[in-house]
Amino acid sequence: MPINKLILGDNLEILKTLETESVDLVYLDPPFFSNRNYEVIWGDSGEIRSFQDRWAGGMSHYIDWLKERVEQMHRILKTTGSIFLHCDWHANAYIKVFILDKIFGMNNFRNEIVWDYEGWVHKKMSHFPNKHDTIFFYSKSNNNKYIPLSQNWTKEEYVAKRKQKIHIDENGKEYIFDGRGNAGQRRYLDVALLDGQPITDVWKIGVLTSSSKERIGYPTQKPEALLERIIECASNENDIVLDPFVGGGTTIAVADRLNRQWLGIDQSPMAVKVTDFRLQKQTSLFSSPYTIQLHKYDYDTLRYKDAFEFESWIIQQFGGTPQNKKGGDKGIDGKAADGAPIQVKRSDNVPRDVIDKFPTAIQRYDKNLFAKNQKTKTPVGYIIAFSFGKGAIEEISRLKNEENIIIKLVKVEDIVPIAKKPSLKVDVKETTPAHPKEGNKGNREIEFIAVGESEAGIEFYSWDFAYDKEKGFKPSVIIDKEGKQSVSLKTGIHSIAVKVVDNDGLENTEVVQLKINGVVEKKCWG
Repeated sequence: MPINKLILGDNLEILKTLETESVDLVYLDPPFFSNRNYEVIWGDSGEIRSFQDRWAGGMSHYIDWLKERVEQMHRILKTTGSIFLHCDWHANAYIKVFILDKIFGMNNFRNEIVWDYEGWVHKKMSHFPNKHDTIFFYSKSNNNKYIPLSQNWTKEEYVAKRKQKIHIDENGKEYIFDGRGNAGQRRYLDVALLDGQPITDVWKIGVLTSSSKERIGYPTQKPEALLERIIECASNENDIVLDPFVGGGTTIAVADRLNRQWLGIDQSPMAVKVTDFRLQKQTSLFSSPYTIQLHKYDYDTLRYKDAFEFESWIIQQFGGTPQNKKGGDKGIDGKAADGAPIQVKRSDNVPRDVIDKFPTAIQRYDKNLFAKNQKTKTPVGYIIAFSFGKGAIEEISRLKNEENIIIKLVKVEDIVPIAKKPSLKVDVKETTPAHPKEGNKGNREIEFIAVGESEAGIEFYSWDFAYDKEKGFKPSVIIDKEGKQSVSLKTGIHSIAVKVVDNDGLENTEVVQLKINGVVEKKCWG
């Protein structure tokens, strides 16, 4: 199974394609039943379609919708694997009884975890305020991975929790009495803090505030500390973690940081791209690579991709098997599902001479297979390219009619849908010029206005205000729906990169270089 991959699409259909018992841990935070009237967060067409399907009926329809997905998650979990399903009080009883108990079995129920969080509460209510979510923890068998976790306290936290005074012994070591008054047993603080306290099924982890550094602008974004605890207690390094409802990308970001392999799925192009940018922000030179699978692919990105990578990728998309070796392939880059050789040309208007050489290359690869396919009037080989010239097309017809040699010409757009990436322009305005008497001193307030255009519609913009070509795009602002940002820049040279993402998940990048030295000088490149 491909790992470290973000996939745009319906998670049910994608889950059906995954290998049985191939995943170690599943965490899902599906749309809550309570959110049925306001759960469209990103607002793109993929999310809206999913929204309409999910809420076509009431609770029964919601449970049926979720159940068929959890059935697939159970199938792909390893026997040592576990699932953590995040929900709230509106549907948690239904989910436990009608989905998890039925699919995983009551004997494999491990915990009902209470995520206890704080927040503002309405004063006038007819019931106790609801300030927790439920996370159901089930394993696939009684042989599941489980790593006990401990809560380490600071000295102040530990003493406050015990409600005891600190004493100092004859050797200068701090301790408290474990019991009433001074009659209990001495508990030395260095040992107590080192041992920590076992984490229970009640997790006091605060929600993200508006000023949190983790905040990316996703309304239901979960704190990384919550996912760290789940991933660390039920998986080891290099295990595969699956999140079928990526949302704001927290699971994927944490799994990547904790050296797990991962797979993320979402119906929303914006969710996939936001997660992509979030990974770019935290990854380093030594981070594991990952791939993104979209509904449509940008022509320029594919056309000028590394030749060897493109060959391998497009052959797999065609359903074939690549050679996976650079050079010395003698004109054969892989084989199709029917065993016939494939040659890939990462170019347009492939000329006739490519066709002339291909039969010889096929016979050198497997002479008997060539003769067999020629005799049975089946394709002796395939050539994949972006487009083919008139001469190539005519020669294909001649070979078929005169020599009974069938070579199939396959366009890239017949294998994967191709679209044009969005256009992007960036305007720069100085909103607070330096005072004439100050000369070149002082910071300048600069406003950036990005305007993207796409037939699919523009989703959002992301900004890197300290862009370094060698380090790549590391967004300072991940989600900007308007395309406007103001920053204060000091005298010197600054590189600012902005990305625009459209509703197909395609992107474009513009880099602006500003030289601030008395005046603001601008230079742009894509």
